This record gives sequence, C-alpha cells and structure tokens, in this order.
Amino acid sequence: MLVLSFDTATDVATSALVDGRRVLGERISVARTLLEDLDELLRDAGAAPGDVGGLVVGTGPGSFTSTRIGLAVARGIGLALDVRAAGVSTLDALASAVEGALPVVDARRREVFVPGPRAAAPDDLELVPGTVCIGSGAVRYRATLERMGAIVPPDGDHVHLPHARLHAALARDFASPEALQPIYVRAPDAEAMLA
Repeated sequence: MLVLSFDTATDVATSALVDGRRVLGERISVARTLLEDLDELLRDAGAAPGDVGGLVVGTGPGSFTSTRIGLAVARGIGLALDVRAAGVSTLDALASAVEGALPVVDARRREVFVPGPRAAAPDDLELVPGTVCIGSGAVRYRATLERMGAIVPPDGDHVHLPHARLHAALARDFASPEALQPIYVRAPDAEAMLA
C-alpha cells in the first residue's frame, strides 16, 4: 500500500512516501510547506494522489500549532481521497530510531516532552548514566543532560529528527481521518499566557 506519512509536531516537518517497507522519498522542511512536500514526493515517485492508500501522521506531543497543522492536513487529504489514516506519537517514532534511546522533544517554556507523555524541566529528569537522549530537546539541553550522565549524539545527527518513515513503520490502526487525535500534554502557550 502506498502511504504518505508526515510529522509536523516539532520545529522540523518530515514527510515520506512509503510503499510497504520501501521508502520512495523523504523530505525535511517546515510545516508551512507540507502540502508542497507531499506533492513533490508523489511527483518524484511518478504517483498520483489517487494512488495513495493510506496516511500516517505524527500526533505529538509538540508545538500546539504545528501538531494541528499536520492533523488538519491528514484529515483534509484523507477525506478528499477517501483513505484511512493512522496517528503515531512523535515520541514513539523518535524512540524507534535508536534502540533504548530516550526521546526528548523541546517543549519550550524551559521544558521537554518525554515518554508518559509528560512535560518536565530537563533538570527534573531522572536519567540512568549512559542513557542515549535523542530529539530536539536533547540537542537544546545537551549540557544539562550530559551533566546528568546522558549521551547525546552530535547536533546534526539524523536521529534527532522524527523521520516520517519511522511513523509509517509503526502505524498499525488505520481508521477514519476524522478519528485522529493530537497528544496534548499541557495547555497551548496562548492559554498559558492568559492564565
């Protein structure tokens, strides 16, 4: 089955066109160019929108707005093409890149998103020395995590990105795109500012 997969929950948007286990193309960009990226993936593979058999979208946790962009695109494309969709946690996709790694996504507000899922200050994480930490939060809080005994791969290492191909590999339960739900760990920044 030809699957379009994408994640927009972090500062980087990733997208991939996958046929079974074979990755036909990948893009790394930003959420605002997601539709262009998906179109390019299909064109480069010589496929048409009608060839798509399913969608996979990252459900966060991550930026409230960026996560909503990905879900809205998945719902819109899914309904337009009459295809089913599956949601996959951004943390789960990241974790699948390196066995035993702890996914750490920058949550802003001096916090990170970690499995649970939950938001925590980097200093409040309880890490076993030697834990490999990956993701945007691991890069941003490298000094803190390394001081706690964690290992953080170099900043430019691909393991820090929630590659859409990883989401596609983890996707299991395809359903109506309307059923897709984001993973929110806390209130949006705008609501927090008003409180």
